[in-house]
Amino acid sequence: MAYESHEIGRDIVARYRQKTGQSDKHFEAAKSWLPGGETRRASYFPPYPTFMEKGEGCYLYDCDGNKYIDMQNNYTSLIHGHSHPRINEVARSQMEKGVVLGSAAEIQYRHAEHLCNRIPCVETVRYGNSGTEATLFAMRVARAFTGREGILKMDGGYHGMHDYAQVNIFPEPKTEGLPEPWAEPWIPRNLLKDIYIAPYNDLKTVEGILKKHKDQIAAVIVEPMFSAGGLFLPEPGYLQGMRELTERYGVLLILDEVMMFRLQYGGLHTYYGIKPDLVALGKIIGGGFPVGAVGGRKDIMELFSPAHPHPVFHSGTFNGNNITLAAGLATLELYNGKAVEQLNTMGDRLRKGLKKALQDSGIKAQVTGMGSLLMIHWRKEKPKTARDVFATLLPAWDLAGLFHLEMLNRGVFSAPRGMFVLSTPMTASEIDTAIEALEGTSALLKPYIADTLPHLITA
Repeated sequence: MAYESHEIGRDIVARYRQKTGQSDKHFEAAKSWLPGGETRRASYFPPYPTFMEKGEGCYLYDCDGNKYIDMQNNYTSLIHGHSHPRINEVARSQMEKGVVLGSAAEIQYRHAEHLCNRIPCVETVRYGNSGTEATLFAMRVARAFTGREGILKMDGGYHGMHDYAQVNIFPEPKTEGLPEPWAEPWIPRNLLKDIYIAPYNDLKTVEGILKKHKDQIAAVIVEPMFSAGGLFLPEPGYLQGMRELTERYGVLLILDEVMMFRLQYGGLHTYYGIKPDLVALGKIIGGGFPVGAVGGRKDIMELFSPAHPHPVFHSGTFNGNNITLAAGLATLELYNGKAVEQLNTMGDRLRKGLKKALQDSGIKAQVTGMGSLLMIHWRKEKPKTARDVFATLLPAWDLAGLFHLEMLNRGVFSAPRGMFVLSTPMTASEIDTAIEALEGTSALLKPYIADTLPHLITA
C-alpha cells in the first residue's frame, strides 16, 4: 500500500488496525481456507476487510463491537436495511413451511403479479438467483427471439459475471478513438466477435453500429444510469434516443435495472419515459435473499414457456424459491411510492451535504448519482463515460482507499470505490452524521492530497 509511505496514510491505517483487531485475526484465519481470505471480490479492501457480525436497521456491528452507519447496504440489495420486523416475520413464517419446495407455488405468481402491475413494460416474469442470471437470460431470449447472435453493450458497463457481460467490463485500455471489444484472458476469445461496443452517452456511435450491423445484433443492453462504472447520469435525450434507434433498426432494447430499480417506483426508465422490450431485475426484489428476474413483452417472454414449440431452456434449483419471493413481496409492498420519494429525499440531502463539505474543504471532487445512490469521484469535472471515470480512478486509487478507511474509523461503512447507498430506516440524523464524518475526513486528508494529487486542491 503506497499510501503507508505518507505519515497521514500510516496514521489512518494504524487507527483502523487498532479499532479492528479481531477482524485482522479472522482475516488471517480465513486465508487458510479461502483464496485471498474472502469469497467476494467486492468485499475485500486492504489492509483487511472488516468482519461484520450483526445488522439492525441502518446500522452494522463488527466482531470488535464497533457500530457503523451502513451506507453500503450489500451493494444496493437492502432497501429496508437489516432485520426489518415485517420482512423477518414473513421470512420466518415461510421458513416454517419450507425454504424451497421444489415445485410451483402461489407466491411465485403473486410476486410476479406485483412486478407486472408495478413496471409498465413488464407483462410476464421469469426468476433466477442473481442479477448476473437476469442479464444472461435477457440476452439469451433476445437471441432466440430475433435469430441473431450479437449484443451491443456500453464500454465499461457492468451487467454481472457471465462471460458475455464481462466483455469490456472496464473501458477498453486505449485512450483515443472508439472502443473495441476486449476481455481478460480467462474469457473465451470467440465471444468478442458477437459483442459490439459503444461509449455511454454516445448515440452517434450506437446509430453507426446499428446501421452497419443490424442484421447481426439481437439487442442493445444498457443501464438507465451507469452503475459500477461511476453512477453518472445519461445525457438529456440519450435513453429516449436509444429507444428510437433500436425501434428504427429492429433491435431489442434491454434495460439493466438490477441496481437502479430502487430509484423510481416502476424503475428508473419510467422517470425517462421509455419502454424497453426487456428489463433485468435483482437486488431489492428479493428482500435481502439472492434473486434475479427478467421481464418484458409477452411475445418475447413466451419463449421461456415449456409449451412453446422451441422453448428457451431456463431452469435452476432455487429459481423463484419460496422464502426469497415471500420476503421480496413484503419488501416491495413496503417500498411504495411514498417510501421511494422519502428515501430519494434523504439521498438528495446527503448529496448536497457531501458536495458542500468537499467544496468547503478546498478539495476538487464530484458527487454523482441520483436519489438514494451516490458516488464520489476525485476529479475536477463530472464524468460522462467510463473512460472519464477510469482516467482519474487509477491515479486516485490510494486516496480512495484512505478515504474509505478513515470513514470506517469515523463509523461510516460504505463501498471502497466511493459509493454510498441509503436505506429506508435512515433519518436526517444518520445523514448529517455521515456528512460530519466526511468533513473530518476531508480535513485530515487535505495535506495528503496536496502532497500526492495537488491538482485536486483549489487555489
